[in-house]
Amino acid sequence: MDKQLKPKNKRRKKILIWGIPAICLVGIVLMSLTRKRQVNLKKENISIREVKKGEFEDVIIFNSKVVPKTSVFVNVIQGGSVSEIFVESGQMIKKGDPILKVYNPNAELNYLTQETAIVEQINNLRNIRVNIKSQQLNLEEQLLGIDNAFKNAEMQYVTDTTLYKKDIIARNDYEKSVQEYKFQKKRSGVIKKSVLEERQGRMIQLFRIDESISNMQKSLGLLRKNKGNFIVKAPVDGLLSSFTPVLGKNYNQGESIGKIDVLNGYKLVAKVDEYYITKVKEAILGNIVINTKTYDISISKIYSEVVGGKFEIELLFKNDSVPKSIKQGMSLNSRVFLSNNSQALLIPKGQFYQSTNGKWVFVIADNIAVKRKVKIGRENPFYYEVLDGLKEGDKVITSNYDDFKNVEVVNLK
Repeated sequence: MDKQLKPKNKRRKKILIWGIPAICLVGIVLMSLTRKRQVNLKKENISIREVKKGEFEDVIIFNSKVVPKTSVFVNVIQGGSVSEIFVESGQMIKKGDPILKVYNPNAELNYLTQETAIVEQINNLRNIRVNIKSQQLNLEEQLLGIDNAFKNAEMQYVTDTTLYKKDIIARNDYEKSVQEYKFQKKRSGVIKKSVLEERQGRMIQLFRIDESISNMQKSLGLLRKNKGNFIVKAPVDGLLSSFTPVLGKNYNQGESIGKIDVLNGYKLVAKVDEYYITKVKEAILGNIVINTKTYDISISKIYSEVVGGKFEIELLFKNDSVPKSIKQGMSLNSRVFLSNNSQALLIPKGQFYQSTNGKWVFVIADNIAVKRKVKIGRENPFYYEVLDGLKEGDKVITSNYDDFKNVEVVNLK
């Protein structure tokens, strides 16, 4: 007799079929989430350095260029086209030596017109001055005549008064003499007052005319001097450089055509990374070494404009102790000290800083490198100063992190 088979539980079967894979998947996801991201690297492909204590030298090292201590630009004072060139670049010249001549017919005509107008105004003012002097002379002559008439009347009055008291002349003649005397006296007083006021006015007028003539003569002299600006002359003694004019080429007023290097010594110019722009100050000391001999230098000028991530500084030799062996255009390795040396925890410089901005590093222990937060302070061309996060003896990957900066652990082989 055959045995009847019971049907299996389909629901349980489905749970087993779908549940076990789901549990495995969740486990895998949890493991991937909790497991740190890792990468395997060969030691020979990276740079490893040890953190150590030492003397931190707060110094900047850069290339500087030797240039003349003083340079004067030569500019075109009067614009125009070049008609003559008198010297060549690299030539020693003296102050006042002609360098080149420009031609500008419009400017020359303008100068001629202005000169004619000024000369005409000066002549007109001189004619006015002559007329005023002539009028003043006429007034003086009139004043002398009036004064003479008054004195005659006064003499006649005195004489007639004496004669009248002695009854020699008639009363009528005496009274006429008195009347004439009073008239001339009053007339003389009024005219003298008027002439005095007019004389003062004319003196002021003459002073102003003389002042105007003097100013116009100065303007005329300046105008004639400016006519000489068609010839560009050397402003100082020195070596002419960067001078490359072309015959017939037009130059605008104020345009530079070269420079003169005054041979009174040398200075250094250098471009420094913008990282140091808040750290360098004028008068900070440094040095250069030439042929095993050290020469002291100091920062004399700082140009704060940043171009291409760098700013420019100028340095002078201390006490004018310029090395005799240096020449214009030489490049010298210069050092500038930002502060005194001090003991610090040091990590050698490397490309890791560009990847992390100095906020963390990979620290190695037993061939495993793990991310660790750090705090970086000062830097010099050789070391970073470690303020926090590392200790002496720690080994750090100092090469570039760009290929593995998103992982947490680096396994070294």
